[in-house]
Amino acid sequence: MGTPTIRELPEDERPREKLATRGAAALTDSELIAILLRTGMVGKNAVDLARELIQKFKTLSGLARADAAEIAKVPGVGPTKAQQLVAAFGLASRLAREQIGSTPLDCPELIYELLGPEMRQLGKEALRVVLLDTKLRLLRVENVSLGSLNECLAHPRDIFLPAVTFNAHAFILVHNHPSGDPSPSDADRRLTMRIAEAAKLLQINFFDHLILGMPVGGRSPFFSFRQAGVL
Repeated sequence: MGTPTIRELPEDERPREKLATRGAAALTDSELIAILLRTGMVGKNAVDLARELIQKFKTLSGLARADAAEIAKVPGVGPTKAQQLVAAFGLASRLAREQIGSTPLDCPELIYELLGPEMRQLGKEALRVVLLDTKLRLLRVENVSLGSLNECLAHPRDIFLPAVTFNAHAFILVHNHPSGDPSPSDADRRLTMRIAEAAKLLQINFFDHLILGMPVGGRSPFFSFRQAGVL
């Protein structure tokens, strides 16, 4: 006996019906993704296909980080479904940022809350610039570079360009250490001092530089140069 289609499932097990009667919280990750996929393929319904997607990309976070081309390669998905998933994850990310939009980002804990769940999962170092207004509220987050396993490749002009372009009052540098240890390297310290000197010349407030890692034992999952008294 083959895998039943969504229509062949009992009504209270169908994702759309569950969503309508019980709300999104009652659905599994696979069921929510199945609603976005709408259809499966021969021998595999939408829920099975969604479950396979999560397994392929290891976690829901891994799927959210994948681009449309990667997702489309999974049999039964294709370009249209892949783009729908990428769009949905993009909206979720923007919503999360919007929810803290009116909160001053004046402590590293808030920056970690904003970017930590995503960046600590990355397999390569990535450098981002968090742009702030005069009240230290979020303007936008700009990606600057994606480096190797142990080196984040960035030039100061790439860091300051978003701040100047969007007329930011202040900015925070954020990058991750894939090893999980947020302790700063000599290169991290040198970059921080170079950016601090340039920021003074440009009269832009370099508020902090955060390195994100993983929470292990009692260790902090991030290192803040401002908190350490460097900035």
